Amino acid sequence: MLKSDIKEILITEEQLKRRTEEIGAQITKDYEDKDVILVGVLKGAMPFLCDLMRQIHLPVSIDTICVSSYGAGTVSSGEVQIKKDIDSDIKGKHVIIVEDIIDTGITMAALKNIFCERGAESVEIAVCLDKKERRQKEVFTKYVGFEIPDEFIVGYGCDYAEKYRNLPYICTLYPSVFEHI
Repeated sequence: MLKSDIKEILITEEQLKRRTEEIGAQITKDYEDKDVILVGVLKGAMPFLCDLMRQIHLPVSIDTICVSSYGAGTVSSGEVQIKKDIDSDIKGKHVIIVEDIIDTGITMAALKNIFCERGAESVEIAVCLDKKERRQKEVFTKYVGFEIPDEFIVGYGCDYAEKYRNLPYICTLYPSVFEHI
């Protein structure tokens, strides 16, 4: 069933692996001798967070936060709601927000502000996919895996109605998939 829904693979499993290794190496270099916490944005960032943390050769902590601006749709509502907050005290720490995709920038700008207000030493963003064409709020993203076109994608943590996150690559779906859900 999954394969028949896939229209086109945009980024392969091997490309994701290679780029994640490069980002991990850069974070290792940038944060030597610093207290770093990776904050994964649930649920989509989990594959990227897990792969990325294994490529960072420093002692890092991890935590997760669950926010929503989409609900079950394919377009951001513009409102950011925290559904599950982090458990860690981030005061004085270097926070790297790890996210699957940034498009409007609304969620990342909100999270960056929240973590700065909580006393983080620094707050940066590591994102697997960057959809710049849809940006509504400018936010600096230090670590970017891939820039992608303004298409709705799934795979490697990205979903449509909570499905397709388990695909090991990034792809598009046939329009018929959206019509019956």
